[in-house]
Amino acid sequence: MNWQRHVNKALVRFTGFQIERVGNTPSPPPAPEIRPPADPLTDRLLESPIFLLSPVRSGSTLLRAILNAHPDLHAPHELHVRRLRVQFGTPLAAKAMAALGHNQADLEHLLWDRVLHRELVRSGKRYVVDKTPANAFAHQRIAACWPDARFVFLLRHPASIATSWHEASQDRRSPDEAALDALRYMKAVQRARAALPGLTVRYEELSAEPERVTREICAFLGLEWEPRMLSYGEQRVLEKGLGDWRDKIRTGTVQPARELPSPEQIPEPLKPIARTWGYLA
Repeated sequence: MNWQRHVNKALVRFTGFQIERVGNTPSPPPAPEIRPPADPLTDRLLESPIFLLSPVRSGSTLLRAILNAHPDLHAPHELHVRRLRVQFGTPLAAKAMAALGHNQADLEHLLWDRVLHRELVRSGKRYVVDKTPANAFAHQRIAACWPDARFVFLLRHPASIATSWHEASQDRRSPDEAALDALRYMKAVQRARAALPGLTVRYEELSAEPERVTREICAFLGLEWEPRMLSYGEQRVLEKGLGDWRDKIRTGTVQPARELPSPEQIPEPLKPIARTWGYLA
């Protein structure tokens, strides 16, 4: 085998190529089991985190700003913690963690919890709110990670979502492409609504009757209603792409929503979800 190694080194040195044995591609390791914390009192620092599950362009940044104005709620920009991953550098590291009762998913959950808890402690408030729209695709894992999590589902007319999603990046997606792409988020939110307990809020009602809707949210969360939620004031966005930040939101007060589309203006692929959500008879 030594001569083969020497030949390969020479090939790499003079040609940039090397010879590799052709064989079966190794199968990827099985996905780790997704499970609740073994000991919630020691495995979790967060208490009753709140997740705002919504499609893109559904008013989640507005609701985030409103909730963040409450003295007990810290609602930062989109955090995307579910994308944080843990890797074992060696099989021995995996073996060592397994001996402690941790698989890869367990360690990722510890990381997610620690990141959110640090953000909450730095805010000085009681509860953290994460409004990342892509969380809807991982609602089962989020519920497993935090068994005491609370969920608020934010809906908006599907055609309005699609139009806004197209307007956000007209050079990247056509109106039809925007509708189909946004529909993925809508379906994910609907799956989460069917699987998890929570409170459903509609963007159109939030815009039209902000006091009534915010009172409902506070009652669901077990909090006293705060008038300052209706005049949430200036909110800081750290980076473009971590939440919409249009002029309506910059005003610091809740603004009326755009006029609802007529049934004829609803793209055909969106009609089933529009019926499910009660926007189309």
